[in-house]
Amino acid sequence: MDTSTPSADVSDNADQNRFELRLNGDLVGILGYYDTNCPSGVPGPCDPIVDFMHTVIVEDFGHRGLAAVLVGGSLDIARKRGWRVRPICTYVQRYLDSHGGYENVVVSPGPVARRRGA
Repeated sequence: MDTSTPSADVSDNADQNRFELRLNGDLVGILGYYDTNCPSGVPGPCDPIVDFMHTVIVEDFGHRGLAAVLVGGSLDIARKRGWRVRPICTYVQRYLDSHGGYENVVVSPGPVARRRGA
């Protein structure tokens, strides 16, 4: 991996239902999501609510703040697409607790989701 000019990029891999964090082109993290409100084949408008399920950073890249880069970038993409996000992942929940500005994007996970994701 080339480390001379670090470059972090968050992108959506819709085929895998996940956001990916690439550092200098190498995949170093994923945030899996699940679209809960827009099943295929259902006619009419849909309010897209997407569950952010689990955040994973490759062990060798842990403790460098990359999970925050991944979550922030994923939330920014969700906002641009008009998605509402339900944070099931406990890391995403903690990120939102300490980073303002996403109130218009987030839907409360509720007590069941918080227990399940804990």
